[in-house]
Amino acid sequence: MKPLASTPRSLLRVLIETRRAADLLGATKMDRPEDVEANPVSQNVYVILTYNERRKPAEVDAANPRAGSRFGHIIEMIPPDGDHAAARFRWEILLKCGDPSIAAVGASFSSETTRNGWFGMPDNLAIDHQGRLWIATDGNSQKKTGRADGIWAVETEGPLRGTSRHFYRVPEGAEMCGPFFTPDDETLFVAVQHPGEADETDPTAPPATFENPATRWPDFQPGMPPRPAVVAITKRGGGKIGS
Repeated sequence: MKPLASTPRSLLRVLIETRRAADLLGATKMDRPEDVEANPVSQNVYVILTYNERRKPAEVDAANPRAGSRFGHIIEMIPPDGDHAAARFRWEILLKCGDPSIAAVGASFSSETTRNGWFGMPDNLAIDHQGRLWIATDGNSQKKTGRADGIWAVETEGPLRGTSRHFYRVPEGAEMCGPFFTPDDETLFVAVQHPGEADETDPTAPPATFENPATRWPDFQPGMPPRPAVVAITKRGGGKIGS
C-alpha cells in the first residue's frame, strides 16, 4: 500500500468523496446500503438496504422497486463462476421487507414466514456456514412496525428460500447490530446499542430520562442506567445455532 503522501490527489478525492464519484460515473443510487457480505456457501453477495423514505415514484427502478421505501430490501448478487472480481454480476431482490399482510407495503417474504417472522429496516448481517442470513435491524419501533429491533434468520436456498424466522429481540429503544459467528457456528455474538431510548418517531412517546428510562436493561436495578452490551448466544446443551 502506498503512503498517503504519495497517493495521487485524484485518487484521494475518490476515496474521500466516493458517493460523488459514483454519481459522476452513473452508478445506481441505492436505499441506504448498510452492509455487504459474501455467502461462504454459495459465494453470492448480499447488499442490505435499510430504507429510503425520500425515494419518489419517478425514481423507482429495478434495484429500488418501491417509492417512499419505509422498510428496506435485500439484494442478492450472483458472481459468474464465483468470481468476485468479475466486471458483471447477475442479481435479484431476495426480500422486500415490511408486513406481508398489508398489500400496499409490497413485501415479498416466503409464504412460510409467520406473522412474527417478517421484519423491516435490515441493517447488518452475518452468514452462517449453512448459508443462512442472520439479519440485525435498526429502525423498527412500536409506531413503525409494532415491534422492536432484533435478529431474524433468513433462508437463501431451496423451497424455504425467503423464509424468515425471528430469533432475538432487543429491549425497546435499542438497536441490534454487529452479529458475528464463531467458526463452529456454536456462538453468535450480537451488540445491543442504546437501550432505553425514547421512540423518536412517536411524538407522543414520553422522553427517556435517567430517572425514567424506557428500560433498565441489562441490570434491571434501581439507580442503574440502561447499558449497551455485547451478548454471546449459545444453544442449550451445545451445538450449532439454528440447527
